[in-house]
Amino acid sequence: MRFWTRLGSLFGLIVLTAAVVTPPAGASPSSAAPDAFYSYTGSTPLTELAPGTVLKTRRVAYHIVSIPVPLTVVQLLYRGTDQVGGATANVTSVVLPPLRLGPPKVVAYQSAYDSLNPADEPSRIIAGGLTLGGVLPSAETALIAPLLLQGYTVVVADTEGPDADFAAGPEYGQNTLDSLRASYASPATRIGSNAKTALLGYSGGAIATEWAAEMAPTYAPDVNRHLIGAGLGGVLVDPAHNLHYVSGSLVWSGVLPMAVVGIARAFHIDLTPYANSYGRSLLAKMQDASIINALGQYPGLTWSDMALPQYSNPESIPIYVQAVNQLIMGAGGTPTIPLFIGQGANGLLEGTSGSTPGIGPGDGVMIAGDVRSLAREYCGRGVRVQYQQYDALSHTTSLLPWVPAVLGWIDARFAGFSAPQNCSSIQPGNSLAPIS
Repeated sequence: MRFWTRLGSLFGLIVLTAAVVTPPAGASPSSAAPDAFYSYTGSTPLTELAPGTVLKTRRVAYHIVSIPVPLTVVQLLYRGTDQVGGATANVTSVVLPPLRLGPPKVVAYQSAYDSLNPADEPSRIIAGGLTLGGVLPSAETALIAPLLLQGYTVVVADTEGPDADFAAGPEYGQNTLDSLRASYASPATRIGSNAKTALLGYSGGAIATEWAAEMAPTYAPDVNRHLIGAGLGGVLVDPAHNLHYVSGSLVWSGVLPMAVVGIARAFHIDLTPYANSYGRSLLAKMQDASIINALGQYPGLTWSDMALPQYSNPESIPIYVQAVNQLIMGAGGTPTIPLFIGQGANGLLEGTSGSTPGIGPGDGVMIAGDVRSLAREYCGRGVRVQYQQYDALSHTTSLLPWVPAVLGWIDARFAGFSAPQNCSSIQPGNSLAPIS
């Protein structure tokens, strides 16, 4: 039965993901429309509230491309924390299963919505919003559905925060952990204070999943005691490497200006003085862009196309270096839970050559050597890691083997089986040393 459920999930995922090439009627790339639920109006300053404090609660129907379906969602406005430590009011969506037998089991699913537009946040799309970038969270219903059918409660945080700080990994992790704090605390979710929880995410969702796993022991030990494992795939380990890797790609090069905007926004820095006139116009154009606005639309774009000649090497920009060094996975702590990591290595299928020295093959946007190094680093720290590399597959096609494998792995964690590991067979990768 579970095999057919997952097969159906894969088919649905393929069909729904294909829909992103055609904007749905009425979809808009504009910023989020006003919604009073997203504003904190309490008398106590946010800075005086503990991270994860529930600020507001509402119940909504679950929507797929603005069409309601018979699933109940509890949405929580909670006190979050941004990349530079500021207090925020962020939202998470707790999707209740149609039938639950036994004690609650939670999967924190981190969406790959990858957008600089707050209108594309999963909470807004789940509540009925309709945007071009929001088609991706709707498509992910195909992955969430089998979890709900098995009785899991699924928590979907707006991992990028209220300002859509794309690519800011630690902020993603903090928002994920604080959303779980809020979900455990709220009586409306019916989760309770002792629910076991697994983390799950691919691509942009893997950013949040991995950072939550590594930060939990120190940032949120109260959440860490609930965690039983993290499944991730298509992993952004070292963003500075990835900007070189996608530079000149036929499909993924549009991520370059998106990442520059996201990093600058998250760290409250200005990178436009280092851009040429074309770069400045492109960065301005990307302020509210989603990944759909970037994929395949800037074939062959390179960093030097955007930068002033004296900054043709991004590592020559000190404020950029200071920011991206904080985004290297593994620098924020060590997970105390087992990990399942899947990573493609045939980026040629998606127009990325991977010819940059010291980087090697990737899946088109993520770098296999970086992911292997992270896996080996965690193995050396005593983490049980199951690493799977899909040498013939790219970022998108790696979903086909990853989805059933990771869902089975998560089921096994909840069943209490010992987590497998293959640390001794993971091949060496790239250096993850900070830029000096």
